[in-house]
Amino acid sequence: MKPLNKVVAAFAFALVTAGSAIPSRAGQCSTTKGAGSYAFTLSGTLIIPTIGPVPIAAVGRADLKADGTVSGTEARNVGGQYADETFKGTFSINADCTGTTTINFYEQGQLVRISVLSTIQDDDNNEIRMVQESLTLPNGEVLPAILTVDARRIDRNEDCNQDR
Repeated sequence: MKPLNKVVAAFAFALVTAGSAIPSRAGQCSTTKGAGSYAFTLSGTLIIPTIGPVPIAAVGRADLKADGTVSGTEARNVGGQYADETFKGTFSINADCTGTTTINFYEQGQLVRISVLSTIQDDDNNEIRMVQESLTLPNGEVLPAILTVDARRIDRNEDCNQDR
């Protein structure tokens, strides 16, 4: 066997062997397994048509229930303007650990925006990473947003599946 053929054969063997040693992640995540309370940080930029790019940052707590509902509180700062907000919405987590969250945000009981986020569960369902898909104002105007969120589980809800 020529030296190049030996290298190719060894590489092919290594790929096949390594591929069979990787455990399957299918079924590792679900909406029920993701239920719990999470602390989160948000950072990014909003593009406001009349102003331009505006920085945004936030911290908060989100409570995810096994029935796919989410609620919580957020302290946020947009371009130097601080506000305390509450939110509620829905989420879903697929078996491959990807998901979607849709949240309505309120200030003093008034709807201020609707956010849709793409998510991925990490660290045995203890972390969630998110990126903003869309941000819609109550009047239907869509604002371009470049936002990421990192969340870490701080406790499990009573209705959470404890078999992990």
